[in-house]
Amino acid sequence: MPEHQILRNNYRKLAIPAVIHTGALVPLGSLIYDYVFHRMSANPIQDITFRTGKPALVLLMLTLACTPANSIFRIRAALHIRRTLGLYVFLYACLHFLVFAGLDYGFQPYLLREAILEKPYALIGLLAFLILIPLAITSTDRWIKRLGRRWKLLHRSIYLTGLLAIVHYIWLVKSDIRQPLVFGVVFLLLLFARLSFVRQAAKRLRNWIARQ
Repeated sequence: MPEHQILRNNYRKLAIPAVIHTGALVPLGSLIYDYVFHRMSANPIQDITFRTGKPALVLLMLTLACTPANSIFRIRAALHIRRTLGLYVFLYACLHFLVFAGLDYGFQPYLLREAILEKPYALIGLLAFLILIPLAITSTDRWIKRLGRRWKLLHRSIYLTGLLAIVHYIWLVKSDIRQPLVFGVVFLLLLFARLSFVRQAAKRLRNWIARQ
């Protein structure tokens, strides 16, 4: 292999992860900066809640976009960053839950149980978070080999997580649901992109373009 091609491949191996990690950590870094320098709003707990939940949802949509990016647009690098994005989803989801359980309710079991039972958005959000836990645990190569075909079946539940997260967001904001609906549309498009006839149509289009 020519030296310039080796250098280019090495650059890609370093650059892509660097971009992913940097982009995923920017919201958290920004949140920490604003907290340390007292740039939060009059309701800092609400700020932290939204600024951990929203990145989790954005990264979740990006994670779901990796498979269509490869199957439709042949962006194979997307498959290599899917696991990393998924783990960052779990990181922000954990922070989001800890803010709710700790800052809002002081980790008091009685208060938490009461809040979850009385607030539908809290129950839906908890279900979405609980689904993410086994997905994060089984994200390693060892678990992939151990579970075999069952691994794919298990990790398809991330789509249920996406649906629950969007419903959680809609019920949380109550009045202005425009932004949650945008996420809902993106989610539906990603589901649509997984359909067999869509992938086949994309393949025929790529072949047609290649012949021109």
